[in-house]
Amino acid sequence: MSLKYKIRFFRELQAFKAAGGKVDKLFPIYSDYREQAGSATGHYFHQDLLVAGYIATNKPDRHIDVGSRIDGFVAHVAAFRPIEIIDVRELADTGHGNIRFKRMDLMKSEAVEAEICDSLSCLHAIEHFGLGRYGDPVNPSGHLTGFRNLLKMLKPMGTLYISFPIGDEDQVQFNAHRIFKPDSILNWQSEFRLELLSFSFVDDAGSLHKEVPINAVPAGTQYGCGIYTFRKH
Repeated sequence: MSLKYKIRFFRELQAFKAAGGKVDKLFPIYSDYREQAGSATGHYFHQDLLVAGYIATNKPDRHIDVGSRIDGFVAHVAAFRPIEIIDVRELADTGHGNIRFKRMDLMKSEAVEAEICDSLSCLHAIEHFGLGRYGDPVNPSGHLTGFRNLLKMLKPMGTLYISFPIGDEDQVQFNAHRIFKPDSILNWQSEFRLELLSFSFVDDAGSLHKEVPINAVPAGTQYGCGIYTFRKH
């Protein structure tokens, strides 16, 4: 730690005591005053707020989420409406009535109910399916199976919000995640017809580019985040 930070700490400690302050224990935090007020960048910050805003605007009858971040996206949505969440892992009781949890492996097609919701999200999760990282069975096509089952759950004319890492080429970085070309998802469809309603992305620097064409992602992108809104027909 730089000497200048320590000097500042002890100068302010003496000033605090001189002003009548009582100190029970020293717990130095030297450099927070030099930092930003918080983090307002990156994949999760932008995707969680963007998609939660879409759901607030669209007001679906029933929204289900698969595998998204609990202390980000799910919390944002649960602040203003019920949200049902599905994950391959267990979740302790959150204590919040708007959050309803079900443990399920979405790669097991026989466990997935058909056409049960009009709104569905899967944010920064599909890239993990089948890699075993979260206790799911290893399956090289796990993301495709999971994607088909997401669509199976969705009612006709329902809305799917999905995001995942994007880059110049499809990659498997075992067992952390997959990276996909921005337009690869357009070739994942099977018996369901999808309409792309909007595409946004977070670039390598962590900045959001909202509602742009898929080809707006610059060449050389290594680890961005594509955020897609589809309608199921």
